[in-house]
Amino acid sequence: MDYRKELIVKPETQVRLDRIDPRFSEVSLDNQEIDTRIEKNRARMADQQLRIYAERRHSVLIVLQGLDAAGKDGVVKHILSAMNPMSCTVTSFKVPTSEEAAHDFLWRHHKRAPASGWVSIFNRSHYEAVLVERVHKLVPKKVWSKRYEMINAFEKLLHRNRTTLVKLFLHISKEEQLRRFKDRLDESDKRWKISEDDYTERAFWGDYMKAYEDALSKTSTARAPWYVVPSDRKPVRNLVASEIIADTLDELKISRPKPTVDIEMIRKKYHEAQET
Repeated sequence: MDYRKELIVKPETQVRLDRIDPRFSEVSLDNQEIDTRIEKNRARMADQQLRIYAERRHSVLIVLQGLDAAGKDGVVKHILSAMNPMSCTVTSFKVPTSEEAAHDFLWRHHKRAPASGWVSIFNRSHYEAVLVERVHKLVPKKVWSKRYEMINAFEKLLHRNRTTLVKLFLHISKEEQLRRFKDRLDESDKRWKISEDDYTERAFWGDYMKAYEDALSKTSTARAPWYVVPSDRKPVRNLVASEIIADTLDELKISRPKPTVDIEMIRKKYHEAQET
């Protein structure tokens, strides 16, 4: 199955999240088969990252969005840990600092966009400005409603600078989220993740679904499409996310740069050094 083709939010269409199965029942692979494919995808990502770094012309921005417990940290840990930290950064955007709030909403995100040769991962991103800020009425509608156009312009600028965007919305059901919250309560090594906000935010579930549907529909473009990743089953989520990322990087078709030095001359010097 071509997950990119199956799960893309087609530009200029209105997505309906209630029509997308968060369990992705079409995937019937067992966990061993899934793990094997994930490892192959991790190897592909690692190889492509090396090529991107060596060439120093392209960059990649991976955007992870989703409600609490959807698995953003899990994707970073299990999938994107294949990336070499030498040329990869992960940024988790929290509540803006006073300095960040004094600038336009994209300022802090542009600062963390990838340089040529680098991969950047946004664990939550500039989309919070049309999600949380909309749902909790932190800014009026006349403000957030104009931000979709600004986001599209921002991503168009990144694309023109040879940045490939991979945008993944981790789609989880309300029931599965509650189960994962319980796991956090029951398992001592996960309790640090839980907060009262996790439960109070559930009261806004319908508002968040509407906000996400609008964000996905208004900002999925040919140059920066959104993919809805079913996330109720963690192994399936990781398989789909890894395959979408790996397939996108493969499409760049970046070759390793040719040497800029005389290899035979250096090989000769090496042999001469061995003899002394």
